[in-house]
Amino acid sequence: QVQFVESGGGLVQPGGSLTLSCAASGFTISTYTMSWYRQAPGKERELVATITSTGASTSDADSVKGRFTISRVNAKNTVYLRMNSLKPEDTAVYYCNRRFALASWGQGTQVTVSS
Repeated sequence: QVQFVESGGGLVQPGGSLTLSCAASGFTISTYTMSWYRQAPGKERELVATITSTGASTSDADSVKGRFTISRVNAKNTVYLRMNSLKPEDTAVYYCNRRFALASWGQGTQVTVSS
């Protein structure tokens, strides 16, 4: 079945950087637009960044524009999220999934931005 395994989160100081990875299984990501999402405590899950199947086009939420970069390696069935200039408001559990035709959510990876 479809599975996502997110990794790379952790505790980082404001202004720091992290790179998240999402390893997908049970399907081939090369034919899907993929996205990263996040859910902060007490808030709904929100869309963070999206990348088309070939990687030719990406889009980002206004709150992360210019700081986060989504990328993918289809041969590894993996999607990445490079996060720079992290802010406390970026603290959340981060998930990946298909942008359309959502599958079951993985466990996510916790990102905590705090001094």
